[in-house]
Amino acid sequence: MSSREIMNGMDGKMDKEKRDQPKWNFRDPVVENVCDKFIRRSDVGYEKYGRTLDTERRGKHKDLLGYLNDVQEELMDAVLYIQAAREEMMEQMQEQRMNVIGQNGNDGDHYGE
Repeated sequence: MSSREIMNGMDGKMDKEKRDQPKWNFRDPVVENVCDKFIRRSDVGYEKYGRTLDTERRGKHKDLLGYLNDVQEELMDAVLYIQAAREEMMEQMQEQRMNVIGQNGNDGDHYGE
């Protein structure tokens, strides 16, 4: 391993071909997909802030209250996303119900009558 590779590894940078090579044998592809997303998310954060979460923490760029505030804001966003998804799902279910009613020519309340 070259000194450049070592330094890049310390900075959170890794050659794409090496990062894409599996280091673990996942028995569950769902877990593997989540881990892949964590890696991609880390890359986005590094590109945006120029440091890893670990270097941010060790460098005292943010205190505990700052981290707790970030968690609270992310969870609040998650609740909003859940509500929007629920509303979208309800609209889709209503549209499907209306399509079935339209195809059957009735209101769906009469079975075989």
